[in-house]
Amino acid sequence: MCPPAHFEVSYAINPWMDPAAPVSRERALDQWHALRRVYEGLGHRVEVIDPVEGLPDMVFAANSGTVVGGRVLGARFRSAERADEAAHYRRWFEANGYADVTMPVHVNEAEGDLTWTGRLLLAGTGFRTELAAHAEAQEALGVPVVSLRLVDPRLYHLDTALFVLDDQGPDPLIAYYPPAFSPGSRQVLERLFPDAVIADDTDARCLGLNGVSDGRHVVLPLEATNLAARVALRGFDPVLVDVSELRKAGGGPKCCTMELRD
Repeated sequence: MCPPAHFEVSYAINPWMDPAAPVSRERALDQWHALRRVYEGLGHRVEVIDPVEGLPDMVFAANSGTVVGGRVLGARFRSAERADEAAHYRRWFEANGYADVTMPVHVNEAEGDLTWTGRLLLAGTGFRTELAAHAEAQEALGVPVVSLRLVDPRLYHLDTALFVLDDQGPDPLIAYYPPAFSPGSRQVLERLFPDAVIADDTDARCLGLNGVSDGRHVVLPLEATNLAARVALRGFDPVLVDVSELRKAGGGPKCCTMELRD
């Protein structure tokens, strides 16, 4: 995670960002610290990278690296405003003992568009990450990749439309919002995950799919009450957190969280 010490919305690179709208850095920091405390309270260890002035979106750590089995695939951002984040995260990995670090040639916004299910890497494209980056991910991480096309500009990253609830069982369980995907991609998801939790438009409107699950607890935006009820019916424990200030830049719990699968 990366604290939003320099958080602001001074440009617009997604439909959620409005530079004319007021933003409170203090409130963003409070919400980030609360999210960190939730993780630590659930027994997870949180590693923190130092924020860098001039990179207000560095708080969205998920976009800067994908780690599977200790292998790291870094990021290459589509927007110039975020491009410098990739090198800071690469240096963090190298300084913290990760020997196998690959930086992509093609645009690849990391866990924003790459989601590990425990068996397959689901890979989004359509708005940010390039399709060619999916092949790079397969080579760098050594895992099978399934490409999915996003079609709703509000849900510009895969992690705004889909997340994994349980990656440990014989059949991974996911939650997703079908209208975010092309018809062919929906059919692929239906075939691979027939038991998935299906989100509705109310969930999508609050970035409710930008969640993090440890297989038991599911951390969701405060407003995602419909989705929380659905995952609770499946035996999970939803934990709702206020990320309203961070959402002004298009982020939620998952955007703030890179999962280090060592």
